[in-house]
Amino acid sequence: MTSPIADLPGRIGDPEIARALRSTLRLPVIVAPMFLVSGPELVIASSSAGVVGSFPTLNARTPALLDEWLTQIGTTLAATPHAAPHAANLIVHRSNTRADEDLDAVVRHRVPIVIASVGSPAPVVARVKAYGGTVLADVASLRHAHRALEAGVDGLILLTAGAGGNTGWMNPFAFVTAVREFFAGPLALAGALSRGRLVRVAETLGADFGYLGTHFIAARESMADDAYRDMLVASSADDIVLTDAVTGIPANMLRPSLERAGFKPRTGPRPASFDLTRELTALRAWRDVWSAGHGVGDVRRAASVAELVDELRADYLTVG
Repeated sequence: MTSPIADLPGRIGDPEIARALRSTLRLPVIVAPMFLVSGPELVIASSSAGVVGSFPTLNARTPALLDEWLTQIGTTLAATPHAAPHAANLIVHRSNTRADEDLDAVVRHRVPIVIASVGSPAPVVARVKAYGGTVLADVASLRHAHRALEAGVDGLILLTAGAGGNTGWMNPFAFVTAVREFFAGPLALAGALSRGRLVRVAETLGADFGYLGTHFIAARESMADDAYRDMLVASSADDIVLTDAVTGIPANMLRPSLERAGFKPRTGPRPASFDLTRELTALRAWRDVWSAGHGVGDVRRAASVAELVDELRADYLTVG
């Protein structure tokens, strides 16, 4: 579906990049990189099914393991007919002491798409573009969108209210509309896109791709614990809690995992927020407390990635 505003003059960005990428996909979806969830099996299964598979480079616990993962992913997908491109997610914040080493590996393996997160993508752009790769940056505000584009990224991922993990806060209607006023290039939308028809809605707004995470946590190929899968299946949107108590910044987390980890709801007018109630020096976010987005109610069972993509595509095609 072509965005009705795709050809308006006066905006930066190249819409042809999005058109070229979409032509390689069965469904205009990027499977979001999820910490401690996305690994080679999930990436390979996703790209083999015709959507973009991705993973955070930090999920490979050492640079040597990252090199092994990139070799496995690249070799397998090169031998897979009609495989979609894959992506690596780099945390570019200065706190990531592996950022330079991981970028070296990404460049060495010529990863087709690189997603820059939590900081300026400037160090990534020149090196990835030099080998013909595409750079996307995830952003949660218009200010960050402008900064990412000034750094030279090819496309943007808009984190909106309802996205799992470290989330956005803006309404997707407002965010996409505002960004499309100044940017014509590739745009992905994140936030509760749990059905194929909702990807169509994202396109109608002006996005090129849906950015789906929660829907794929329960995939058999993910690295998620079986208890995590079971909790997702048992949860609804009412079980999603927006809290900064775990990571220091607002994140959407599963209420049962918060309670299990020792958090208790505050009393008063905001019972959905949580206070820290015990010493949590051994607690690790994402490992001990699990995230999900507002679309968690559409996670009905553990299934293969191929099955999930087929279901999403069938639902996508029901909307003309």
